[in-house]
Amino acid sequence: MIPRLVLCAILLPALLDAQTGRLQSSDLHKLKSVRDAQISPDGVRIAYTISDSSTDRNPQSHIEIMTLATNQSAAIGGRRSSQPLWSPDGKLLAFSGELDGKSGLYVARPDGSGAKLLHALGSTNSPLPNAGKPFSWSPDSRQLVFVHATPGPETADASGDPVVITRYLYKPELSEGNTRFNDNKRLHLYITDVASGATRQLTKGDLYEHSPDWSPDGKEILFISNREPDGDQFFNYDILAVRASDGSIRRITATESAEYRPQWSPDGKKIAFLGTRRGLTDLETTMEDTHVWVMNSDGSGRTEIGKKIDNRQGPPQWTPDGDALMCTAQRRGSVWLYRLPVNGGEPVAVHNLAGQFGQFSLSKGKMAFAYSPPSDQAELFVMEGSNTRQLTRLNDAVLKSVAVAKVEPLTFVSNDFKWEVEAFLTHPVGRTETSRHPMIVMLHGGPHGQQGPAFNFKAQVYAARGWAVLMVNYRGSTGYGQAFADAVFGDQNGNEAQDVLYAVSAAVRRNPWIDRDRLGVEGGSYGGQLSAWLVTQTHIFKAAIPLAPIINLVSYNYMTYYNMYEQMTFGIQPHQGDLMDTLWKRSSLRYVAQVKTPVMLLHGENDNDVCIAESEQFYIGLKDAGVETVMVRYPREGHGLRESRHIIDSIDRSIQWYEKHFPRK
Repeated sequence: MIPRLVLCAILLPALLDAQTGRLQSSDLHKLKSVRDAQISPDGVRIAYTISDSSTDRNPQSHIEIMTLATNQSAAIGGRRSSQPLWSPDGKLLAFSGELDGKSGLYVARPDGSGAKLLHALGSTNSPLPNAGKPFSWSPDSRQLVFVHATPGPETADASGDPVVITRYLYKPELSEGNTRFNDNKRLHLYITDVASGATRQLTKGDLYEHSPDWSPDGKEILFISNREPDGDQFFNYDILAVRASDGSIRRITATESAEYRPQWSPDGKKIAFLGTRRGLTDLETTMEDTHVWVMNSDGSGRTEIGKKIDNRQGPPQWTPDGDALMCTAQRRGSVWLYRLPVNGGEPVAVHNLAGQFGQFSLSKGKMAFAYSPPSDQAELFVMEGSNTRQLTRLNDAVLKSVAVAKVEPLTFVSNDFKWEVEAFLTHPVGRTETSRHPMIVMLHGGPHGQQGPAFNFKAQVYAARGWAVLMVNYRGSTGYGQAFADAVFGDQNGNEAQDVLYAVSAAVRRNPWIDRDRLGVEGGSYGGQLSAWLVTQTHIFKAAIPLAPIINLVSYNYMTYYNMYEQMTFGIQPHQGDLMDTLWKRSSLRYVAQVKTPVMLLHGENDNDVCIAESEQFYIGLKDAGVETVMVRYPREGHGLRESRHIIDSIDRSIQWYEKHFPRK
């Protein structure tokens, strides 16, 4: 017989959820979000992608076309469609989709009817960061240039029995099925005629070409490629152009820095792009913020027009008159939209609300965009002049019946007095004047990333259980200027970890309702690394849950697919000088004997970013040291979790782990 008090403890959370409408992990299946907002050239319709997690496996997406006059939408492209792109004359919509079991590049009429498959869109598992759109229209709307993969010279050897490895970059970003290694396929540009379906290959060779943009005069197509002598070891994108008629290529940039996402100006005289200044970056992340640049079509007159915004900027889009560029920029946990005058002048924040301004497009004095406020996932909006209208409310059925916790910022001075550091505290649902609540510290990855006030599903589930959540934008985070992002250079598991501890101290001092005896810590990737490191340095946390953590900086360097990461963050390669010793001194594994906190490790089996061997090392080390530990391995998953049932499982397990180790109150 179950004791009455125990029975109440079991039933109370379920009763509270039923009575007060509190968000639960299973609600993930019901939530949707908008991306790929593309307004038609005449400003009459918006094509957009809706993503949902309704299945147990990976999120699904489909395209809908909304007529603005009626706010009525029609779905096209089946359950696996995305990346809509209007033709310049507005008579067709291109998209990536799957219909009747056939997937590839499709076109359809503006109302979504008459979908026609033009060509397959073959891909590669080779890491290709910051790739732009996969296809682009010719200015006469008769042709499309698209990106398609073909086998490379190493493909047969790397897929045979035995497997023969010859490339430095021999691992993919994500291992899927039996594909544990780089498929070595190369991406090339192809042109297809929309009317006839006739297709021809435009570029060839052993390089990767992507991010195409067709010139207004129809003669050339911009694209991105890494033309370094050893592109596997030295990552450096440049901008090139290929003639549509004969495939001849001219190189536009040849810099030691990287360029991304090129786009012709409306008159074809200039090119806008994202760029950096430094000569060292890597395939996965960069310490340097990308800024918007403009140059003449021949590569001269290169100007950093985004310089006055000292924050990481997103892909630029020209205004129809060509006088300015629009781009997003991270800012103190949020993402804003800016207008950048091309010929000088101050940048103007067009959308500066808390949350995340997402993908957008411009036409006929209107702008369609996705935006995630603190109270919802990304929804579709349209802006005309100074008037903004929300067009979708995909999650009202779920979120209108639950309490969405408020999120507020808090700032504090760092341990070395150099920085004002910001964190965001999600308040627990149901707090009263006398109640006391646990707090979970949730750390972002990167380290060059940010968290903020935008809707965070897991944080809201925790808040619904009466737990506070503290998200810390420790030094190294983006959205606070380049100097702040650089402050983690040469100091992994150093002062940025102190930023986290100072944030905890500030939160519990200013909010006496936070229970100091019920603190937990978790994070993914670099956040997982910090979570593991912190429990070797302090015992204030009653439970820890690192996801895909780096545990041994030495082994990590030689097992990840992007082997230039430590070089970028310390300035030299691990085998040079005494860096190997420094990396070991900054590794959680070295201090495993100091851990007292119970640790649950979460990791994807097919993670080639941070290989699962990192968690395996810590798991055995913790067992040897007598620490309570569990390792949860998720099949098919790469770096982080994608499948809905795995995300829900990880949330439920996290709740159980914390509840097991928090003192009873």
